[in-house]
Amino acid sequence: MHTFPYIIELLSPKRSPAEKVDRLLDRFAARFRQIMDAGCGVSIPDNPMGQPRLGALESMDRMRLPIDPEKVIMNLNTFHTKKELDQLLDRAADSGLKHLLVVRGDGGPLLSKLDPGEIGGEKSVATSIDLIRYIDRSYSGRFITAAAFNPYKPSRIELERMKQKIAAGAAYAVTQPIIGRDAGVDELLSLDIPVVVEAWMSTNIDLFNKSVGRKSSQQEDDYDPVANLKSLHDHYPESCVYMSMLSFKQSWKQVLPRLSS
Repeated sequence: MHTFPYIIELLSPKRSPAEKVDRLLDRFAARFRQIMDAGCGVSIPDNPMGQPRLGALESMDRMRLPIDPEKVIMNLNTFHTKKELDQLLDRAADSGLKHLLVVRGDGGPLLSKLDPGEIGGEKSVATSIDLIRYIDRSYSGRFITAAAFNPYKPSRIELERMKQKIAAGAAYAVTQPIIGRDAGVDELLSLDIPVVVEAWMSTNIDLFNKSVGRKSSQQEDDYDPVANLKSLHDHYPESCVYMSMLSFKQSWKQVLPRLSS
């Protein structure tokens, strides 16, 4: 699916305080260019942790950053009004952006909620499956959609949900961050779709466990993200790797082995 070795997560600026936005946009632009210069893809989350942020396209437009349709991945969740959702998708299609990572999202009191009925959903809340299906039907052939996979949920349930996401139009999967070889990800590979595995590049293992709802382990007190990345390359050599919590201040060639090859 992707010809580059890594997808690097890049947060867009928070919407407040307003006086800091210009400075944060400058930092966003510098980091965006750093990712592009390294030959990697970039993934820009959609209001992560329920915190209102500038959108991916909004940030790129304001800083006049070019969109490489193969390397820019816009995340999209269900915490938008239908009007906002359509405006985002229309703008993405018009800009030439191709890749979307669709997730349910974190939500929060400061964010809108998508009415499931407005996109053809039948449950009380809009799901990522509803959103993938809506994009596939309403914007047929205009986007390549990725779906999230959580190996920390019961395997049978999560695999069934992934099958539903594929049926709805998802072309590939992006996992939650994993440590070494993961049984759930191994089962996911049996669905015969491209899989992007996620690497947690911070030593803060407690935050990792909290983020994915995973129980802590004494064996991980000395978690080494670089060693774990090497393990992921060994176990999943065909997979592109999604990098979360990667520092922009270190030399990437020293920690990302595929940049050196």
